[in-house]
Amino acid sequence: MTNTETLQITTPSDTEILMTRVFDAPRALIFDAWTNPRHLPHWMLGPEGWTMPVCEIDLRPGGAWRFVWRRSDGTEMAMRGIYREVAPPERLVSTESWGGDWPDTLNTLILTEKDGKTTAANTALYPSKEARDAALKTGMKEGVVVSFNRLAEYLASIA
Repeated sequence: MTNTETLQITTPSDTEILMTRVFDAPRALIFDAWTNPRHLPHWMLGPEGWTMPVCEIDLRPGGAWRFVWRRSDGTEMAMRGIYREVAPPERLVSTESWGGDWPDTLNTLILTEKDGKTTAANTALYPSKEARDAALKTGMKEGVVVSFNRLAEYLASIA
């Protein structure tokens, strides 16, 4: 288990990564920040120096999403997926594909609110233990920490 700041990363099974963090915001606001193209480019950026010039979301079961990040040197990376379940403000299930040799994952976000604070539990399901372990070695943890810290700051600014 990794506990960086307030982010906890665990591996509940051989094929899953669970990222959990408590935010000081109502879950409806977090769901909107997670699913609205007006909000995502402000916080889902990973390390410093990246922007999100493309943020396309068709928020419905069967709808597609696509994000493209760009670094200041022009390097780009993209990710896409299909929404399987959309149950605002508590649950979001979608596929995630980085393309190339990276395997697709199934991501499930569960938002639970208590006393004005919301626990975001995001589970990524990989096709194998090897794929899960390879993802853990990419610097994913550090990128999630930066993005979630940025999300916490962004939520405070729009609340």
